Amino acid sequence: MTPSTAKLIATFFYSGLLRPAPGTWGSLAALPAAWILHQIGGPIALIGATILAYLIGLKATEAYTAGKSDHDPSEVVIDEVVGMWITLFPVSFGAWMMGASILALYPGWIVGFLAFRLFDITKWGPIGKADRRGDATGVMMDDVWAGVAAAIVVIISAYAAHEFLM
Repeated sequence: MTPSTAKLIATFFYSGLLRPAPGTWGSLAALPAAWILHQIGGPIALIGATILAYLIGLKATEAYTAGKSDHDPSEVVIDEVVGMWITLFPVSFGAWMMGASILALYPGWIVGFLAFRLFDITKWGPIGKADRRGDATGVMMDDVWAGVAAAIVVIISAYAAHEFLM
């Protein structure tokens, strides 16, 4: 992988170069991409793209950080994209199962985004353990775990909203 290709992928089309808070910008950049993927092929397309982004992102992160003292530079946000897409799996499945527009489930987008950023920033439990690996796998896996935790929050929030507010 060429250095320019690694940078393009690792920074998710340079969204990680935005300041301040590049991780937040990368997470935000993941949202329209998730919408497009859902429009193309529902949750199956989103899951497939997430797996592909993880694999390509791992290689891009390895190449981009090779020879650098910082194994997880802030501009690398492909991991946030993967984590954010995992966070949105329940939203995508919910919309698909109900035959609804994925945008109609906007509370899930908002809760998911906020929960993902919280877990990604605080790095509780297995999220922090993955982050402390000090390699490209750790860079990617801390956001995978943050995405799983945030997806659980989305599911619980949707259940609570439907059970108690509707």
